[in-house]
Amino acid sequence: MAHNGDNEAQSPEPSEPIEARAFGGTEYSWCKAVPIGTGVTVLGLLLSKPPEITILQNALHNLQNSHPILRSKIHLDPSTQTFQFLTPASSNVQVQQFDLASTARIVQAQSNGDDDPFHTLLEDQLNDKTWCDYAPRNLDVLYASVYTLAHDRVAVFLRLHTAACDRAAAVALLRELLHLFSGAGTAEIGEGKVSLAIEDLIPEGKMHKPFWARGLDVLGYSFNALRFSNLNFVDAASLRRSRIVRLQLNAEETKNLLAGCKSRGIKLCGALAAAGMMAAWTSKCLPNYQREKYAVVTLVDCRPLLDPVLPSNHAGFYHSAILNTHDVCEEALWELAKRSYTSFINAMNCNKHFSDMSDLNYLMCKAIDNPGLTPSSSLRTALISVFEDPVFGDSAEMHGEIGLEDYVGCASAHGVGPSIALFDTIRNGKLDCACIYPWPLHSREQIQGLVDHMKRLLVESCGSENQQIEP
Repeated sequence: MAHNGDNEAQSPEPSEPIEARAFGGTEYSWCKAVPIGTGVTVLGLLLSKPPEITILQNALHNLQNSHPILRSKIHLDPSTQTFQFLTPASSNVQVQQFDLASTARIVQAQSNGDDDPFHTLLEDQLNDKTWCDYAPRNLDVLYASVYTLAHDRVAVFLRLHTAACDRAAAVALLRELLHLFSGAGTAEIGEGKVSLAIEDLIPEGKMHKPFWARGLDVLGYSFNALRFSNLNFVDAASLRRSRIVRLQLNAEETKNLLAGCKSRGIKLCGALAAAGMMAAWTSKCLPNYQREKYAVVTLVDCRPLLDPVLPSNHAGFYHSAILNTHDVCEEALWELAKRSYTSFINAMNCNKHFSDMSDLNYLMCKAIDNPGLTPSSSLRTALISVFEDPVFGDSAEMHGEIGLEDYVGCASAHGVGPSIALFDTIRNGKLDCACIYPWPLHSREQIQGLVDHMKRLLVESCGSENQQIEP
């Protein structure tokens, strides 16, 4: 597990000005999920030019000053089991440093069959226990670490509580950090204070659902979950950790895949979800006619849909989830991708990303409290999770300025969640998916095989002979 040393967050000084804001329903769900292993967001940078720690420290202070929620502390009231963000007036993050020997010991101790020490350290961060218990101290939402690797390389990691930082916020944070770190300027103008929770910003009427309809939907989700098929479990009894496998395409393969999606009027999320479902179905060696029902969670960045609209770099958690199920047997990838994406769009058009938010949060918390309600107490709620839109980035310039060799942004998922969570990026024209999975519930060999099959399906389906638009 990641090592916090003496850098654990303490309560703010009593004399320091503090703002307080109660958690919303979605944020509360993440506070329940993080201690059991889902919702630790990690940004990892692999650099060939060792950074000046003071520059990194100042950059992080600038980010915390621009985005107050990043300098907040999570406070639990034990008497009511309610949470608050406590936000001091000044930034507070301290960078923890590990020399070459210390880093080598951590990498050796966490050896996982992956020869890449950057991946090993990333997994160590994902499985950190910072937020395993919110009492008795108030805990920071942001931690920073720098590890020294061989050949004058360093790995920089930011570890954040997902209740305060969803993927869109993490992407914006990364871009602002690189901007500051390269000496290109100051932090972008952020929020004046910690903003309201997502539930308080949903446009009027969008979240409304009659009482009986809400009850029926909760029952429907619950009963349907009993019929979901899952990727085969390898070890459902042992303690779990989040691990990573990456799905990467070259520039030509990525170009063909995006063109295939565009020609069919769908987004990349539809193709990725379809490839995951088909690879899972194939792994079971079923007869061609035998169908299995798989669940897909699609995560939507709601910032442009809220009232008022929030800018894309606004820190906090403002995603919602849409859960769809699909009957899968042997079929063409594009047929399943179109079907998957159409179901998602239909749900969006019915405002399910808002109206079902409290239902899904409720069921998530119930699964956490009663894991036996899920198959083999696995806490699996879906086969796969995808984001509506990929992240686009160009790191070529940063490679020359700060020696940026690699970067990954993802979150832990070995508590409640899917069997495989995809965090997709189009970087320098190439698709790079961080695929997070619960180990040893699923083995590395099993997930690597699944991801390799997904890649083959995506590449082969985008061959010239398959580029015709289907009716």
